[in-house]
Amino acid sequence: MKVCGKDIRVRGRLIRIAQLEGDKYEFLDDPEAMLEELRGSGARIDLFTFMQRLSEPSPIYAYPMEWDNLAVLPVSTFDYWLTQQIRFAPRGRLHQAEKKGVKVREVHFDDALVKGVCEIYNECPMRQGKRFPHYGMGLERAREYAGTFLDKSVFMGAFVGDKLIGFAKLTWDDTRTQANLMHILAMIEHRDKNPTNALIAQAVRSCAERGIRYLVYQNFTYGKRPDTLTKFKEVNGFRQVNVPRYYVPMTRLGEVALRLGLHHKLAEHIPEPLTAKLRELRTNWYSRRYSQATEA
Repeated sequence: MKVCGKDIRVRGRLIRIAQLEGDKYEFLDDPEAMLEELRGSGARIDLFTFMQRLSEPSPIYAYPMEWDNLAVLPVSTFDYWLTQQIRFAPRGRLHQAEKKGVKVREVHFDDALVKGVCEIYNECPMRQGKRFPHYGMGLERAREYAGTFLDKSVFMGAFVGDKLIGFAKLTWDDTRTQANLMHILAMIEHRDKNPTNALIAQAVRSCAERGIRYLVYQNFTYGKRPDTLTKFKEVNGFRQVNVPRYYVPMTRLGEVALRLGLHHKLAEHIPEPLTAKLRELRTNWYSRRYSQATEA
């Protein structure tokens, strides 16, 4: 649905939570106008959530608020990032990528890119120990999924020869102050060539050339503890920045859900030792399942 000229996504069945489509790079200048239109839309929404911009680190609204976190890299020049902001290991991986023939450049969103993206999506049914949700995606679905916000986005491709082995999408906010790194993915077959490191380097270069001050790599942490992805972000110069996230109840159910913490995923209420064990069981289950499917 579109409200106040912005696309709104609603998730959840029991508790319906609405937010801006792409709310890490879409922001509200007038939340009250949005809330008023949502109330008059007739759609069933229990909670509406939105974030502030990085340039507004302190709460400026009186709505119920929690702190969200982002992985943020302040951008000045590419050379400063390369020599001052990243550690020795990722700098070495960039040199390895170059030695192994990886070339990264900005690319057009066209049929060739969509075809390459589909090949990457369909390489493996599992990634990071769990089912990969984009496995099996067809060309038209990939075109629709990746082709959002094209007026303020740029795509980057990592190539070996003419073959696309990794890609990323960079989408900036209306003020061109911050850009969000999304859809970043590379072929497992070519991970020895470090294409993801090369894509991050190109993202920094693309931001610096456009005068974009902050590069955002989604959240810095997910859940209760840092993981391998958090460590990867950290060595590449990203740091955790906490930003106000507001939750505005739209119904009585929304008020109760917010008070009881039901707006968070079930996994966030489970103690970390048990969560770690469940992750291990999930990884083993998916490994056996897809191994059996491959052998069959």
